[in-house]
Amino acid sequence: MITSSLQSCHLGPGISPEQVISDHFFLYLLKGSMLAYSGDKHYHFHPGDSCIARKNHLLRYTKQQQDGDFKKIVIVLDEAFLKRFLARHRVDTGIATSDDSILPVKDDQLLTSFIHSLEPYYRGEAEIEEAFADLKREELLLILLKSDPGLAAALFNFGAPQKIDIEAFMTRNFRFNVPLERFAFLTGRSLSAFKRDFQQIYNDTPGRWLTKKRLEEAYFLIHQQSQKPKDIYLELGFENLSHFSFAFKKQFGLAPTAVLY
Repeated sequence: MITSSLQSCHLGPGISPEQVISDHFFLYLLKGSMLAYSGDKHYHFHPGDSCIARKNHLLRYTKQQQDGDFKKIVIVLDEAFLKRFLARHRVDTGIATSDDSILPVKDDQLLTSFIHSLEPYYRGEAEIEEAFADLKREELLLILLKSDPGLAAALFNFGAPQKIDIEAFMTRNFRFNVPLERFAFLTGRSLSAFKRDFQQIYNDTPGRWLTKKRLEEAYFLIHQQSQKPKDIYLELGFENLSHFSFAFKKQFGLAPTAVLY
């Protein structure tokens, strides 16, 4: 599937919903800017920048318009397509050396020419014609692998997430507001195994620990860095300001605004 936001996307700079990346996708920014946060790293994209967002990773992003507009091209590299590609081409997959959510893509003449070549194929400026979709995806992937063969190790890994250290994962990702089932899957566990292992490490349930950890971070940001509650509650995994304020006061005995000064 190849999609594009060549049509105007009237999105403000607010926090986008949490996203568990279900398939690898290539992103090329045409207009505007974008900030992305992966739990331990921040990324800033400008027009002409491109990257691959990796499957089974967490990502939060904000979009900034330029002259009232935001345009990007997104090309999804789903598992079925990647397996078809692998059957047709000899690729040294290797072993991934990084677990970053975002993989930068080097800009070169081939990639620039490819981006320009897409325009004639768009149907209604939203989606490329189905008859050409796989051909253009294959062309893109050949260009990417020629420029950076190391991408193959990440793209052609079709296994489920392996069992990893819960403590390191949760410390990095506690700000993401995703279901416990997702946290479990991304750490390579069933939900029951995740809860059991979590209890052994923290002597607490995941739900209680997440709330406490997010509130402690909120207290630090408000009290030590003078950030306003309305500017941080979404970033810390709370769905609305009233819920955040209620939980904060229950935890610390004070409203969030009371510790601001």
